[in-house]
Amino acid sequence: MTIKTLLVANRGEITRRIFRTAKSMGITCIAVYTDADSNEPFVKEADKSIYLPTNYLDIEAIIDAAKKTNSDAIHPGYGFLSENASFARAVIEANINWVGPSPEVIEAMGDKIEAKKIAQKAKVPTLPSSDNLKDFSSIGFPLLVKAAAGGGGKGMRIVEDENGLGEAISTAQREAKNAFGDERVFLERYIPKSRHIEVQILGDFHGNLLHLGERECSIQRRHQKIIEESPSSVISEEQRNLMTDAALRMGENLTYQSAGTVEFLFDDETGDFFFLEVNTRLQVEHPVTEAITGIDLVREQLKISSGERISFTQESLKTRGHAIEARLYAEDPANDFLPATGEILAFFPSKETNIRWDSGVEKGSFVGVEFDPMLAKVISHSPDRTEAALTLANALEKLHLAGITTNRDFLTSVLRHERFLEGKTTTDFIEDNLPEPKLQLTENEIENSAIKAALWLQGKNRKNAIVLSSAPSGWRNGRLPAQEVSLLHDGKELLISYKSLRDGSFVFNNEKITKLYNWSIDDVETEIEGERTNSSITEGTGTIHVQTIKGTVSFEILPRFKPPALQIAEGSLVTPMPGIVLEIRVSQGDVVSAGDTLIILEAMKMEHHIKAPYDGMVAEILVEESQQLENGVPLLVIDTPEHNEGNKDD
Repeated sequence: MTIKTLLVANRGEITRRIFRTAKSMGITCIAVYTDADSNEPFVKEADKSIYLPTNYLDIEAIIDAAKKTNSDAIHPGYGFLSENASFARAVIEANINWVGPSPEVIEAMGDKIEAKKIAQKAKVPTLPSSDNLKDFSSIGFPLLVKAAAGGGGKGMRIVEDENGLGEAISTAQREAKNAFGDERVFLERYIPKSRHIEVQILGDFHGNLLHLGERECSIQRRHQKIIEESPSSVISEEQRNLMTDAALRMGENLTYQSAGTVEFLFDDETGDFFFLEVNTRLQVEHPVTEAITGIDLVREQLKISSGERISFTQESLKTRGHAIEARLYAEDPANDFLPATGEILAFFPSKETNIRWDSGVEKGSFVGVEFDPMLAKVISHSPDRTEAALTLANALEKLHLAGITTNRDFLTSVLRHERFLEGKTTTDFIEDNLPEPKLQLTENEIENSAIKAALWLQGKNRKNAIVLSSAPSGWRNGRLPAQEVSLLHDGKELLISYKSLRDGSFVFNNEKITKLYNWSIDDVETEIEGERTNSSITEGTGTIHVQTIKGTVSFEILPRFKPPALQIAEGSLVTPMPGIVLEIRVSQGDVVSAGDTLIILEAMKMEHHIKAPYDGMVAEILVEESQQLENGVPLLVIDTPEHNEGNKDD
């Protein structure tokens, strides 16, 4: 059946990416959206958008939207309902084309325990595991507790010894139930020095099954991928053949149709590999495969679901160069990668031709707690791996991004790290190498950025001036003090003073001669002590953000007269992110030790344990279970022995 109208049952960047291919094929594109997404780019780019009064998991509402718009097909993207067999069946029963593998395959591979049995039948090597949660002795430590029905790091915990097993199982079960509606977990051997390598497969309804090579996805935090590449930097041609043959055996055993990914764990010390799972959908990291093969995987999916054959053969498939993808997340690497929320004040990617931006956001987008915090995928494609890494790092640095905390600077730190460039990218890379979590600047670089901010602010003031608007900025008819602006960067206050000189230049802090060449509402071109640059500038409410060659530098503009600060009680622990209080494990008066879990928060379907930073006594609990909290809200107060001693009467 020819697809003329396509509904994408998803949101954000993957919906925009699917639209891009579908529109190039002459297909009308339909979006569904909720209140939280009413102003997002994918809604505006659709030919027609249907409002969902509930959420993206509402099967009945999505199928009704497809019928209402006469959609011939539904593409599920990834996440949400993409691996939901009930959804696939409902689409097919509604006589709508399902873009994906059969419900039976989705169901079989959605159960990780069942998937392992099928892999063993296909003679694909698997790791020792058990669904008997008391059978840890046959596996040994360290081990993984894993959700039977999910992935993406949810419902997964590393356990080093028997003491931590009970809590890890409980936490994994809660996360699994919350994320997948299925609390079943199992135990599996954990290999510390390993790589995550996966094979892209593609099957049609004519018996053709092909692979498109491998991707390496070893750079992970919380068992979630953040940097992926193709081809792998480590496996030999012999290992590649063994792995792709195993992936095809798995696909043949499933009679696989559409795009899918067979994932393996590669032991870096022995060279052995083991089956992990089959993802029965398009993967987030599919662009790196598209880059090196020249194959549009979404186009192939749509063609296959229409009953057409795969458009190429295994023999005709050629790969070219190296591709790397970085996932840009709204999160704080300096604070255990906790998700961040807020309005995006600026999002202006660089223009390099060998860089692809798959973005779900734009200036003005709001990132809340309702969805996964991924903002964009950035993909480089170069003749070799080093060039791909450095061009990707350079593109990320040039992205003018403001208003929300992200992992952008952390990603560039990884990509430029010597061990990454050497290809030493096992799954423990972050823990072993500790890349810088945020932008590293010298005092001179910070001061120069502050000078640019001050010049932009004075230019804005001149533009908005009512009196003497034609006078040069900084002009005085007598000897008056220098103009000043106070800025705060990373907790440190900078007082920037400047005077204008007769030649139109400025002297900053009594030493730095600076020329202002051009000023606009979006940027400022300056020369500071002979160094000339043009910098994008964005102003927020009480903030200003300056683009440098290393990234975006943000300042808080301090008021001339500071209001009294809001007081937070000494010893308070505050919410590191917006979320819901899932569990309070202590009571007022309890004595706690450093590292004890006090409160568990739930945000974005992940649990976050608030732990005691030091020994003390719980003096006060300020929240209740099930309470929705914003960022920075006090949770409880811990009195230390020293604090109690100081409060005693003489």
